[in-house]
Amino acid sequence: MNSAGINVERPSVSQRRRSLVLRKIWRNRSAYLLVLPGLLFFIVYKYIPMLGLVLAFQDFNPFRGILGSDFVGLAHFRKLFENAEVIRVLVNTLQIALLQLLFAFPLAIILSLMLNELRNQVFKRVVQSIVYLPHFLSWVVVVGIFFILLKSDGLINNFLVKLGLDTIPFMSSPALFKPLVVLQVIWKESGWGTILFLAALAGVNPSLYEAAVVDGANRWRQIWHITLPSIRSTIVVLLILRLGQVLDVGFEQIFLMLNPFVRDVGEILDTYVYEKGIRQSDVSFATAVGLFKGLVGLVLVVTSNRLAKRFGEQGLY
Repeated sequence: MNSAGINVERPSVSQRRRSLVLRKIWRNRSAYLLVLPGLLFFIVYKYIPMLGLVLAFQDFNPFRGILGSDFVGLAHFRKLFENAEVIRVLVNTLQIALLQLLFAFPLAIILSLMLNELRNQVFKRVVQSIVYLPHFLSWVVVVGIFFILLKSDGLINNFLVKLGLDTIPFMSSPALFKPLVVLQVIWKESGWGTILFLAALAGVNPSLYEAAVVDGANRWRQIWHITLPSIRSTIVVLLILRLGQVLDVGFEQIFLMLNPFVRDVGEILDTYVYEKGIRQSDVSFATAVGLFKGLVGLVLVVTSNRLAKRFGEQGLY
């Protein structure tokens, strides 16, 4: 009641909070407009499709639709672990992912350290541009280049013949399939992977290096005791993100590399899902495999993040 004796209804706490939030949004509307396209991307292409995960628990019939299809519970997941073919494909996927993690991921760190040591800025920019360039090539182009070089009558085998040596079946050898896949990933993505590491290296305090020089530390000591510890948090975060995608080893690349000679060692979950879900119309089983991949990634991200925090790192969240 005011001084005139008229009752004035005061806004509730929730109304005041809502008004405060709206004022903040309006004040920062430019920033929210910049975020909006990325937010819409995740909503449309990531979150809305998650409604289709119900297919993993159904025997989907396209004529009856999602609501009319029979519910089968965990039948497709039991099939996932009981099928010897699926186990073989899962092992192939894990092996390729582990090789990429052991070789491709550290190489980006090593390359960024080497680029950081270059003192001639013009030469450094030229080298950076050269190592970045393969990232912008599609996998069709990359696999095509390797095919031209490594096929039975390709450049390398022709060179071996001129030397009096036997040709090597690079593209049809099961033993060489996984090394070739990892080599392609290294050549295409290592340069691009250095961007975040170089950004982290740019933030290292130069006075630390000056103090190290006064103490008599050489370049190797400076890298080991200053550079690497300074970018350790960045390495940990990127490693956690990479573990979350451990079962995503590249559908397009593997699909283009597969042939009847290497299918047993080269087929991965993504190509298997394509075969079952698209070509054989087993949509429910393909959805179950996709959900399994997502759950594995979630478990690895949460576990590795907790381990990182236990060892004193900030982690991802």
